[in-house]
Amino acid sequence: MSYKVEPLPDSYAGLGEGPHWDVATQSLYYVDLEAGKLLRYDFKENKVYKTQIEGQKLAAFVLPIEGKPHEFAVGCARSVVVVKWDGVSPVAKVVRTLFEVQQEFQLNRWNDAKTDPRGRFFGGTMRYVGDEFQFRHGELYKWEAGGEVSIVKGDVGISNGLAWDEKNQKFYYIDTTDYEVKSYDYDFETGVASNPKVIFNLRKTSPKDHLLPDGLTIDTKGNLYVATFNGATIFKVNPSNGEVLLEIKFPTKQITSAAFGGPNLDILYVTTAAKFDQPEPAGTTYKVTGLNATGYPGTYLKA
Repeated sequence: MSYKVEPLPDSYAGLGEGPHWDVATQSLYYVDLEAGKLLRYDFKENKVYKTQIEGQKLAAFVLPIEGKPHEFAVGCARSVVVVKWDGVSPVAKVVRTLFEVQQEFQLNRWNDAKTDPRGRFFGGTMRYVGDEFQFRHGELYKWEAGGEVSIVKGDVGISNGLAWDEKNQKFYYIDTTDYEVKSYDYDFETGVASNPKVIFNLRKTSPKDHLLPDGLTIDTKGNLYVATFNGATIFKVNPSNGEVLLEIKFPTKQITSAAFGGPNLDILYVTTAAKFDQPEPAGTTYKVTGLNATGYPGTYLKA
């Protein structure tokens, strides 16, 4: 298989994360996490728009809200806030707070979050200052409109990738500090995940060589795409047996997440980071074509 990796124009984010394809605007939304910025890649214009969220230094994810074209749920510190942005303006404003978590953990912040196919919020936290591998103070949460926040999983180091497979009734989840991808049986009517099982292990013979799984997405055949923060690679994995079907290579090391998009949902958009003095082109956002696979668009959050 010959795939092609190309940079998106002017797409830099120091810690790019949270890619979300929005069908209505034919746009890829993502964040520059440690800058408190939202970005939107307009497919038709082949252009990236960036905005600073007023008064915020962190933006962990961006989830378009159902029925409100210019409102997004964004993870700022340990709060999920609603940000109003027209997709173009250089400044965006927080208009309200949906909910907060872990106010007693001042050194924690939100990390990755997504909506399940029914519009529920799933997202997790991590230690922001200090050693996340030592201080497993993160948690994975679920929230539904009109309800309370509930804890799905505790004892989390770095809460990261999430994906769902309705055909096989599965939920997939990554805690980076476990060096693995877990599958859960998932009840789509109730939003309850159960029976965790390791389906992909990224440990190597020496701990210093362990790969760090980060973001995650899934294609329509049920294959997973696992980004590696220290591996310059996305692994396409068959979750039924853990087989690596393809290694997608990038010209930079810190691959943070991926999402399918484009008019036919057959382009894999990939965010990267430029942490710890990584050289260019670190922080560039990429598109991968020629994968002969299609994915799912992002789901709107019901809020």
